[in-house]
Amino acid sequence: MTSNNITFIFNQIHIDVARNATDDFNLFHEPVKWQLIENNPFEGPIVLGFQLESLLEAHIKQYRNSNNEDVLIQDQQLQFSNYQFNFANAVKPGDTVEIDIKKSQFKKDNGGLVLSNRVAVKANGILALTGYKKESQFALFLPDADFSTWGNLKSYPDRSVLPEHGFFLKRKFINVSNGKNFLCGSLVDQLLFFDDLEEKTIFPEIFPCSFISCALLEQAWLDKHDFKKDPMVYSSHKISIHRQCLTLLKSNTCLHILVKAIDGTSYAYECYGLIDNNQVLFRAIIALTPLKIILKSRFFSKK
Repeated sequence: MTSNNITFIFNQIHIDVARNATDDFNLFHEPVKWQLIENNPFEGPIVLGFQLESLLEAHIKQYRNSNNEDVLIQDQQLQFSNYQFNFANAVKPGDTVEIDIKKSQFKKDNGGLVLSNRVAVKANGILALTGYKKESQFALFLPDADFSTWGNLKSYPDRSVLPEHGFFLKRKFINVSNGKNFLCGSLVDQLLFFDDLEEKTIFPEIFPCSFISCALLEQAWLDKHDFKKDPMVYSSHKISIHRQCLTLLKSNTCLHILVKAIDGTSYAYECYGLIDNNQVLFRAIIALTPLKIILKSRFFSKK
């Protein structure tokens, strides 16, 4: 199904609101400095990958509700929410965006029960993002992550490398106002998650994950990466979010983001978001691709 045959259009103000809410300073999203990127084929700013995922999250949430799948998730203890996406093309301000959510499949997968939907995002009829949204009993990605013996991460300075483990640490603080702004930038009605009069505060799943971009950018900046001559874009996201940990978030919750290149790879990173007592809120495998490689691909389309 396409999301009720509704189409969406991002404008630059939506990009600005989302990137400001998450401290994403990638030049690809900048209304002026995108021109500084060498051989930039997009001819303007592009929408954040996490913006698109947030839009998808909201419509999958509505899909779950309308099909009574929230009950199934609770009854079967599907405590992990998983996103598995490949990015095929960029979305630009003014593009007509469509969401497609296929019928749910519920079955055993690798020994556990999984509720799964194939999803896609198109911009001006061209595929921009494709993949799956899955609810599972166990984390589908990086399931063995355990930081319980790592001690108090607050003792390390922000933007430092943990000496014993090699992870870059970025510290952020969750707050409601940034969560609301991120939703607005993602074309999502904030009342799905926040309503002050109803005392409703539910942080969306993708919002804390979106700070991964900030962590990766700051790590690259400190490593003196040249964002103008050697820019990179996301090629894939694999994210598992612990629902119970998500319910613990409130304003001023400290979020420790850990990122490190995966051994033997050039542009893939394992990323974690930890909250109190080093509980793992999210775990992710994030892959990037240099723009120069994309431009050589015969599949690339400037739309």
